[in-house]
Amino acid sequence: MNSFENNLGVKMLYRELGKTGEKVSILGFGAMRFPIIENKPNVIDEKEASKMLKYGIDNGINIIDTAYSYHTLDFNEPGESEPFLGDFLSTGYREKVLISTKLPTWIVEKKEDMDIFLNQQLDRLKTDSIDIYLLHSLKEDYWKNLTNLDVFEFMDDALADGRIKHIGFSFHDELDLLLEILDSYEWEVVLTQMNYLDEGYQSGINGVQYLSSINMGNMIMEPLRGGKLVENIPQDVQKIWDSAKVKRSPLEWAFKYLWDMEGISTVFSGMSNLEQVKENISIANQSYPNTLTNEEKKLIKEVARAYRDKKDVECTQCNYCMPCPEKVDIPTCFKEYNIAKMLDDPEASSMQYFSLLDEENYASSCTECGDCVSMCPQMINIPKELEKVKKLFGR
Repeated sequence: MNSFENNLGVKMLYRELGKTGEKVSILGFGAMRFPIIENKPNVIDEKEASKMLKYGIDNGINIIDTAYSYHTLDFNEPGESEPFLGDFLSTGYREKVLISTKLPTWIVEKKEDMDIFLNQQLDRLKTDSIDIYLLHSLKEDYWKNLTNLDVFEFMDDALADGRIKHIGFSFHDELDLLLEILDSYEWEVVLTQMNYLDEGYQSGINGVQYLSSINMGNMIMEPLRGGKLVENIPQDVQKIWDSAKVKRSPLEWAFKYLWDMEGISTVFSGMSNLEQVKENISIANQSYPNTLTNEEKKLIKEVARAYRDKKDVECTQCNYCMPCPEKVDIPTCFKEYNIAKMLDDPEASSMQYFSLLDEENYASSCTECGDCVSMCPQMINIPKELEKVKKLFGR
């Protein structure tokens, strides 16, 4: 691990990104949750988002993760994240950061599509080369389709002609498939989901440890479980945190849990306002030495057990399931349902549910068509879980 002070006197820690030769800040900028214009969920508030990026990069963040479909109403269509980043970085910041973006695997129908998407993304990002290119959200069916279309030749060619510097994939499946994919190609980087609730979820802690053992660049997503680990903290959970000898916020505990783990290069945070950027960077700057004591590790496990006793639906608010053909607002339905369960306050969540949603957006509008199920990175049986929402709130 290395630490460097930038020209503002800020100490950010940097780690080797596996075998790539790149050094990345331990805190990465996730470009999925930029602030938006009110009532326009796909329109980025560019003025505010630019302030966030400027502060983040000026204070040591040197890696940004985006995707073809971030900030869109339909994940089958290109979003606004890439072109916004392209415009912002062209103002003098491109050479200061590594760009990570992703091939939209679920809409690749023929081999030529892969080159088409990559070339579009280069144009959208206003760059000649993408530093880290990931096959997005690999699951068994996506992977089978890509291998049938000879994704290996596509990757070889894109690396050889310089359109891509480093190749990898983001992953949302079980450990066996992770190992199968890793054995198929000379990958350099993997983006996996990890936080203290997810040690046994998907590839989990075993995946992180294996990636570390083969010196794979391991980038982390969902460190806060879609914000659930730092919002609406249940009293019994907060009591556990408060019992620690060294006092930290739930946010700091979540980050330190990951930064303490061997083999993790960077943790992407989907920050939505400038205050979050400042707070996250402040925590990153105070994370050396970052070793947790055995007592602190036990405390985190106790918190995880307390949460597991409460959680129900595993939704992380990623919006991959949207838009629903019946207009059900699936993420909001699950968010209010889970908050009701975690906080044991269905009345308050019911008020939110009915104030935030129009009638056509209620869980009761679900016709069980199943279109959303294949899009869910968490592999949730969404129609079945929406029945629980309908039962709790009555609609």
